Amino acid sequence: MSRPRTDTRASVGASASGRDTSHARPDGVDDKTVEAVGKVSEALEWVERARGHLYSFHQEMGHADLILGEAADALEDAGHPEVAVRLRKGLIGCNVLDGRWTFQVVEEFDDGYYASFRHHERSVRDQLMAGRRHVYESEMKDREIDPARSDQRRRPSGDGSTG
Repeated sequence: MSRPRTDTRASVGASASGRDTSHARPDGVDDKTVEAVGKVSEALEWVERARGHLYSFHQEMGHADLILGEAADALEDAGHPEVAVRLRKGLIGCNVLDGRWTFQVVEEFDDGYYASFRHHERSVRDQLMAGRRHVYESEMKDREIDPARSDQRRRPSGDGSTG
């Protein structure tokens, strides 16, 4: 009979040594698994960065379109209505991709690839790490800490732990 698994995602604890147990390696998990799951999570972090760039693209393209509208108004005011009309009909408010404004690109990415990636990353962690996040990084931190340095505590001060 297997023992019930405790969901550690919502709890933060510390062992007697002050080690952050919410990021502790589950019993029986080997180094290769910790490293491999860490790679999956790192890949998600890169997707998160790419998603941020996609949101920047969305905002920058929208801003550019508004500025172009202002430029068309200024061209019209300067006596160049034919140029203003050409910009309004040929570029302002146009789709950036077939049938899509940037908000639709963002939504399609979020609802498709991004949602799928997050689901798979969490599924890998749930299956192999009891849902724990950043186990690889936590162990790296433990290796790097110099207990003699007050600026390298294992956990934030004031949380009731000793390290």
